Amino acid sequence: MAEHPIKGLMETAMSSIKEMVDVNTIVGEAVNAPDGTVIIPISKVSFGFGAGGSEFGERTNTTVDAGANFGGGSGGGAMIEPVAFMVVGQGQIRLMSIDRNPSPVEEIMERVPSLLEKAFDFFKKKECKKNKGEEVCIVETIEAE
Repeated sequence: MAEHPIKGLMETAMSSIKEMVDVNTIVGEAVNAPDGTVIIPISKVSFGFGAGGSEFGERTNTTVDAGANFGGGSGGGAMIEPVAFMVVGQGQIRLMSIDRNPSPVEEIMERVPSLLEKAFDFFKKKECKKNKGEEVCIVETIEAE
């Protein structure tokens, strides 16, 4: 039986991805600073891959006619994002992460606790009295009716 054309597409795409995947992609090559410090970049790597195809022609039982037409394609992509630097020198090892700009959702999540606290404070009843020269305050939560 002849080799199916989709197999060739898959093998070509997978061999290309295999060439891209290398330990130096994630943990980069070390850079030596003049003072003897070694800086090693660390990245996050994401890969995606897809392939598909279709045959056009007459079918006999479960096989396709040998002269059938085949159409197919494959594709892939990669994303490399630096995330940190490992700094080795002066008798210590430090991991210095790269600060990214937070997404709007992350910013909202960071602000929720302080917003809730302000809302609760707004709905509290505060009554202060002087007792023997000291100010004493009583705080009551106002309940909704």
